[in-house]
Amino acid sequence: MGRGRLPEGIIARHKAACASRQGGGCNCSPNYQAQAWSPGDRKRLSRSFPTLAAAKGWRYDALVGLREGTIRAAGSVTLGHAADEWLSMAQAGLVLNRSGDVYKPSVLRSYEQSLRLRLVPALGQAKLADIRRSDLQRLVNRMIAEGHGPSTIRNSLMPLRAIYRYALALDEVAVNPTSGVQLPAVRGKRERIAPPAEAAALLDALPERERALWATAMYAGLRSGELQALTDDLVDLESNLIQVRWSWDPKEGRVAPKSWAGRRTVPVPAALRQYLLEHRLVRGRRSGLFFGRDDGRPFSNQATTERARRRWRRAGLEPIGLHECRHTFASLMIAAGVNAKTLSAYMGHTSVTITLDRYGHLFPGSESEAAALLDAYLERAKKGGAR
Repeated sequence: MGRGRLPEGIIARHKAACASRQGGGCNCSPNYQAQAWSPGDRKRLSRSFPTLAAAKGWRYDALVGLREGTIRAAGSVTLGHAADEWLSMAQAGLVLNRSGDVYKPSVLRSYEQSLRLRLVPALGQAKLADIRRSDLQRLVNRMIAEGHGPSTIRNSLMPLRAIYRYALALDEVAVNPTSGVQLPAVRGKRERIAPPAEAAALLDALPERERALWATAMYAGLRSGELQALTDDLVDLESNLIQVRWSWDPKEGRVAPKSWAGRRTVPVPAALRQYLLEHRLVRGRRSGLFFGRDDGRPFSNQATTERARRRWRRAGLEPIGLHECRHTFASLMIAAGVNAKTLSAYMGHTSVTITLDRYGHLFPGSESEAAALLDAYLERAKKGGAR
């Protein structure tokens, strides 16, 4: 290549064996380093490219970004350091999730595991501001090749998304490289829902001492951790209400529910009330955990589920999980005519959108049914019975 004058801010990086290093003409294919000065940071931005056109394009974009304040000089903090700082802040409750709540201990444990096992070994030494979407895409592609499932891959990137959201808020980075990364599709899990008759049969097949727990999952929709943390004083069988105030974490013990919406009041239908009355009589006490063991500890989710599964198999019934009982509760409420907004409150969802995304297919809504409802309304209006 000749010694033509390069544009301002572009430097040719010749190979070690290139004749230009000895004063001769270039006989290699050099890389081109583009440079741009950041007055606010008093630092130089630079990046190398295999072609002059790519270097010129990057420098132009960098100058525009610096002028408009959309980019800044890269800081020296690495992903590994940023991850340690973020985890410490999140554990102290100083970094909040997208809903504005503190992160649950179980979520932070899963984030810490993903960072320790996958993200930090792969990218921990890279500067946070230098990591590109292409770096993350290569990491995803490698995980796919190693046989990791779609859910594992998606969950592995979750802490990285949170770290970059925090870094963006602090102006430590200008771009979130996790945006736009192509991830493998997660196929929908089967949602086991028991119809009313089957739900009753499943409960009847259980020992009397364990029916109330499963009935509360089916007829009140509490999560397993909420069932473990439920105390006797929060079960009001005079007003027929259950107050959900706590959840249970296997390592941290009693914790706040999944979100602010998790603190809620759930009605006790007659189908559930009898089970709760009988359970309270069998317990013989009016304090402590409502579904706790005799020694006062919360019930074991795994052991409770295994005992129930054995009973159901012996009875020729298809087993169901505690979280699937929660799906059953949603299905029963929808079938009974409860609207999406009310169901969202009973489920402890932060928005009705979550409820509709998860259970919208269960709500009545066919064109023929909608037309029939409108016809019925118009007919009542003709007769003066509707406003």
